Amino acid sequence: MSPRSLARYLPVLDWGRRYGRRALSSDLLAAAIVTIMLVPQSLAYAMLAGLPPETGIYASIAPIVLYAIFGTSRALAVGPVAVVSLMTAAAIGAVAEQGTAGYAAAALTLALLSGAFLVLMGVFRLGFLANFLSHPVIAGFITASGLLIATSQLKHILGVPAGGDTLPEMVLSLIEFLGETNLWTLALGGVATAFLVWVRRGLKPTLMGLGLSSGAAGVATKAGPVAAVVATTLVTWGSGLADRGVRIVGEVPQGLPPFTLPPLSLDLLTALAMPALLISVIGFVESVSVAQTLAAKKRQRIDPDQELIGLGAANLGAAVTGGMPVTGGFARSVVNFDAGAETPAAGAFTAIGLLVAALALTPLLYFLPQATLAATIIVAVLSLVDFGILRRAWAYSKADFAAVAVTILLTLGLGVEAGVTAGVLLSLMLHLYKTSRPHVAEVGLVPGTQHFRNIHRHQVETDPTILSVRIDESLYFANARYLEDWILSRIAGSPVRHVVLMASAVNEIDFSGLETLEELNHRLKDAGITLHLSEVKGPVMDRLERTHFLQDLTGRVFLSHFDAMRELASAEPAAAE
Repeated sequence: MSPRSLARYLPVLDWGRRYGRRALSSDLLAAAIVTIMLVPQSLAYAMLAGLPPETGIYASIAPIVLYAIFGTSRALAVGPVAVVSLMTAAAIGAVAEQGTAGYAAAALTLALLSGAFLVLMGVFRLGFLANFLSHPVIAGFITASGLLIATSQLKHILGVPAGGDTLPEMVLSLIEFLGETNLWTLALGGVATAFLVWVRRGLKPTLMGLGLSSGAAGVATKAGPVAAVVATTLVTWGSGLADRGVRIVGEVPQGLPPFTLPPLSLDLLTALAMPALLISVIGFVESVSVAQTLAAKKRQRIDPDQELIGLGAANLGAAVTGGMPVTGGFARSVVNFDAGAETPAAGAFTAIGLLVAALALTPLLYFLPQATLAATIIVAVLSLVDFGILRRAWAYSKADFAAVAVTILLTLGLGVEAGVTAGVLLSLMLHLYKTSRPHVAEVGLVPGTQHFRNIHRHQVETDPTILSVRIDESLYFANARYLEDWILSRIAGSPVRHVVLMASAVNEIDFSGLETLEELNHRLKDAGITLHLSEVKGPVMDRLERTHFLQDLTGRVFLSHFDAMRELASAEPAAAE
């Protein structure tokens, strides 16, 4: 394998050979800032998944390093994220009881399966499959997931043993246990939530008003969750709140991420296969969207197929180091980008920082209230909630609005797996629906030009003996019959002698489309009408030439539609004589 081919599968060989002192200093600064942010965030997302808090830190070490080797984004920060953590809890909660060894082991298997799916998709270059998830459906799913996540964390703010997998179940459970609210927990959680909201919205302007530079104020803002962790931990420890019913993180194992072997029983693999596939697809869509957005700002390129391999390697790494499913996170990636990360090495340096935290800082987290971690999650995920997508979709497309609304309702009412499955199916159904009824326009000549436009939108010249039709879609099995019915309906009872199909917008004709054209040609011939084509694209023409269609065509294939109309119009009087 040539060095260039090897660098394609190992992007580290590309950027690594140009790595210099300037990139090193930028990456180190970015890593320091992201590490500060990731410590409380990793703990919080592990708790969201129902896993021990150290799982979040473990899932942010080896995966980051592996992504730095195989990934193509210079700024993407990989680790546990809110939506994937919620999907993880739903998936493994169906096969094991939370708090048991089997539950944590199932998380490893889920990460292994997710990594395997992603790598296979990357090897077979299936990154394009993510395009079948429409943006409105994804936005609806993420909005509903944000609500579910925030609601699921209210039990930690109130200090009650509520549960549930859907929004109605969670709300009813919270109401049932509302009388058991621990006021000390509520006070800590409420203050932490209010502080974090203020940090997100008001701390940076306040610090800049006091004379701090924009960069320094930004760093201080990103460290806000750390301040909340430190303050509430000290208060809980100093006031003995753990003895008053405030639930704390407790002992977090101190040491390196362990080497783990995920269980591979057939029953477990079968039960987790579909959830793992859904997590892989949703995680990839979220990650590659963030990566492409950040890359565009620096005119860099992202390879979606290689991203699949990078994210797959990260999940495989999480599976063998005591982690959980991971993907590229929006918040941490933006922080990494804004902090000046130049290369994926910033992620590797972040992993070193988290490794130091796992070795030295975990004993300090013993008295950390679970309510503080819940507040961190709530404030983070509420930024994902965007009900404005409903208004925008309604104004633009009622079909897209229906897809968004159904995705939100099913996710809230039936759970994340039902929601994302519905989202995938709705995306495909929307695509089939829209393309099965393509826009077909009868066109005429704009006076004084060689351009043809819709007769219902413009003042154009037409010939009653020539039906000039433009189809604005490729012809395939779902829409070919629609075109045939449209043309046959239009010519019924008319003086039309020629039908000219303008194919300038037709990028492909599949076998069903070819058979429909053959049938249309035959039926028009029986009616004494000639079928012609114009402006057929080269690749489409190449495929038609491999068939008998062009030999059987009653008319001709014209290079331009103007040529077709001019020649057929001039020939018509002679034909009439």
